[in-house]
Amino acid sequence: MPLALLALAIGAFGIGTTEFVIMGLLPEVASDFGVSIPTAGLLVTGYALGVVIGAPIMTVLGTKVPRKRMLMLLMGLFVAGNLLSAVAPVFAVMLIGRVIASLAHGAFFGIGSVVAAELVAPDKKAGAIAMMFTGLTIANVVGVPLGTLIGQSVGWRVTFGIVAALGVVGLAGIAKLVPELPRPQGVRLRHELAAFKNAQVLLAMAMTVLGFGGVFAAITYIAPMMTHIAGFSDGSVTWLLVLFGLGMVGGNLVGGRFADRALMPMLYISLGALAVVLALFTLTAHNKIAAAVTIALIGALGFATVPPLQKRVLDQAHGAPTLASAVNIGAFNLGNALSAWLGGVVIAAGFGYASPNWVGAVLAAAALLLAFLSAALERRDGTHGTVVASGTSAEQRTAVHH
Repeated sequence: MPLALLALAIGAFGIGTTEFVIMGLLPEVASDFGVSIPTAGLLVTGYALGVVIGAPIMTVLGTKVPRKRMLMLLMGLFVAGNLLSAVAPVFAVMLIGRVIASLAHGAFFGIGSVVAAELVAPDKKAGAIAMMFTGLTIANVVGVPLGTLIGQSVGWRVTFGIVAALGVVGLAGIAKLVPELPRPQGVRLRHELAAFKNAQVLLAMAMTVLGFGGVFAAITYIAPMMTHIAGFSDGSVTWLLVLFGLGMVGGNLVGGRFADRALMPMLYISLGALAVVLALFTLTAHNKIAAAVTIALIGALGFATVPPLQKRVLDQAHGAPTLASAVNIGAFNLGNALSAWLGGVVIAAGFGYASPNWVGAVLAAAALLLAFLSAALERRDGTHGTVVASGTSAEQRTAVHH
């Protein structure tokens, strides 16, 4: 794997840290600005919506810019947003900083996925994408717990300052290590938008929303679920999230390895097992050891779907993959927001803190059904999921040689 993937992984680490660390620092931020916890929660919602909206907008703006330069500009935007959050004098300014940082998120992973795939041979593409996403998964093991600890000990502003510094390191790494890939020739916005007429692209994105939504239906409410049902202390929740992050790292690497060999079977297995494990979580949530194991499995199975789903979008949007890839990153965040809302609905309806697990199981099962539908349509149409490998565009062939 090229060293350039390390630079992309560092950028992904910073982005993953800033996205999730705020969840552990909400009480400190709320207290500092004199707002309620639900109001401070807008920092989470605003970021997620910024990713959904920013992914296509920033990608479209970058269609006329060489990909390396666009990645550097996105990291610069990320640094500026986190610096603004770190020095924000009032809550509204911090919210603006969060939104600015989020605008880089979807486009960075979308364009980064295309670049990562172009840097390696066709049979290594999913592995290269997984390598970049390893930065995001490691952020949940190291960056988020460490950032939370620093924020609680020294102040949340220090955490966001450190995250901004990580962005600077990622920017420098991209400048130094990522090769000057040629700007896509003959690619127009209408060409990129045409990818969304492909039913397979839309099905892959729907699988992303539902599959990863299943994960976050449970994980969003992990703190009250584990403290009220399993009997963990408040301080144990951080370590449970580390277990979740470790599962994510392993699942991401396994998903990348096997997606290059058998993409659709990898999706069948991971989505099917995820649905089963989420359903079982309603039972295992009552036992500390069983709950801890289940949380790690949810992280592993959930992130085992990421490389194959991202590669599926790249394959099916062949010739114009950039916008579709970025929108698919937005789909992950849309799934997070949708599932968190649905989980809150069933809790508010009086079904208990374990009820979001059923929501997650249903969402994952629905994603599995879409995977079967996608494969059936592919067989009917006589196409294959490895279009890019066999019919790579001139633009991609040129980039691979770099």
